[in-house]
Amino acid sequence: MALTIAIWLASAVVLSLVGFFALGRSQKDVVLRRLGLGRRDASRPSTPLLEKQQTSSKPLASSASDILSTFMPSQRGQLSKMIETMPADQREAMGDLAFDARTFANSLLGLEEDYRTADDSKYCYSGFSVRELKALGDFPDYSALSEVPMPQPYLEFDIERAKPRPYRPFRWAYHQTMSLTKLENDWWIELESTYKTRIAQRQELYAKHGESVLQWLPGSELACKELMEMVLQFLCARYPQYFVLSADKSRLENKILGTVSVIKEKHPLLILLDNVPEDFGIMLRHPENGYYFFRAGMICSALGWNVGTKIGMQLHEIHQPIPDYKEKMQFSMDRFFSKMPASKPIQRGSWGLEVDQPLYMPPGDPHESYRDIQDKTLTRSRIHLRVDWQTLRRLPLSGAVVFNFKALFTPLEEFRDEPYVPSLILKVLTEGKDSLMKYKNTWHTEHVVVPALREFEREQVEKGVIEKDWEVKTLDDSPWFPGWREKWHAQQGF
Repeated sequence: MALTIAIWLASAVVLSLVGFFALGRSQKDVVLRRLGLGRRDASRPSTPLLEKQQTSSKPLASSASDILSTFMPSQRGQLSKMIETMPADQREAMGDLAFDARTFANSLLGLEEDYRTADDSKYCYSGFSVRELKALGDFPDYSALSEVPMPQPYLEFDIERAKPRPYRPFRWAYHQTMSLTKLENDWWIELESTYKTRIAQRQELYAKHGESVLQWLPGSELACKELMEMVLQFLCARYPQYFVLSADKSRLENKILGTVSVIKEKHPLLILLDNVPEDFGIMLRHPENGYYFFRAGMICSALGWNVGTKIGMQLHEIHQPIPDYKEKMQFSMDRFFSKMPASKPIQRGSWGLEVDQPLYMPPGDPHESYRDIQDKTLTRSRIHLRVDWQTLRRLPLSGAVVFNFKALFTPLEEFRDEPYVPSLILKVLTEGKDSLMKYKNTWHTEHVVVPALREFEREQVEKGVIEKDWEVKTLDDSPWFPGWREKWHAQQGF
């Protein structure tokens, strides 16, 4: 979710620091404009990864200094709208909303600094002062702060019958890109009928593995709190029949599990662990070089890695095993994280083929042995498509970039009646770039999967479901297939 570039990193950091301290008034004005503010006088297979942008031809040194002087578009302009409806005591606590670029640039919170004990005059790199963050209190209106609307209530949703939407994120031609699309706001957190089982499974994983699956580092306090509050606001708006926040926002009632979580009694990530079967990783900007580092996370669905092996790493270090990442994606991804706005969350999917349904498989797990051989006794019924449907968003207050995902498993047999899907997977498995397919690690299933897909493809041609001479390509419906909605509704009965 090894290539060594330590010498370059050291040079980049030094040059970044030089670039930072060399910023003059006009350059700080550029920083301010990038924040969206005006001067006033007084963030292995199934690991969530990101989009490939245009590869930069700039020298790495100048790129590093560029990263340092680039800030996210700030959402603090929303305060002037929100303050109008705030109680008088909260408006007084907010103080003067005037913003000065030089004060901001020289007063950033440290990477490990806790905003709760920091001086009120300090700033988060999002552009909000510590005073403003404290004055906003618990559960502010995140839809107003981020300009991302709250979801529509899903009143017909039945947790006992609900099935995940049938994601089929297959592409041809298959290159190492991330295929990002705009997030469907109503589907940020998608629940389905495995909810109770997955919550229990994840709690057991944490009890057994501890910091290998859930961990937070100093300086992530605001981001963890903000993420938890945003998720709970979403759940209560999307599934009001199942989740209710108390009037004073101190308790969450979960009607699916029959539990009540007292929010202040646990760390925010533990509140999420108890209520949300979703994985979250929090990336924070280092004030000394502008790069993003993995500072907190709850990840119970990783294959080949875990939180304990990645925590504290810089973005490119996390992605080190990915083919072509350093050459084609590293610089553009650093730029992407630097500039990503809070108002434009995105989504994507990754996929693999698995024996059974492995949820958590750290390095050395016994289940890894399945990947070493093509078992002649392996049957179709044991093979599943694993899709990790992923989203990426900027948190408006902390400025953290958060990726979240959940593992969804689909039996191989489901592809039989899904138009074009068998042909598309076949193309990727049989003609995909060697380095990418080795990384995707599907070989151990292909002796069963490929013949099955050829059978499904032949049936679809014979029945007229697909054209005999169809040229394989990414479907216009991607990540879906023609007729997916009807199939999904029929499967869950609503």
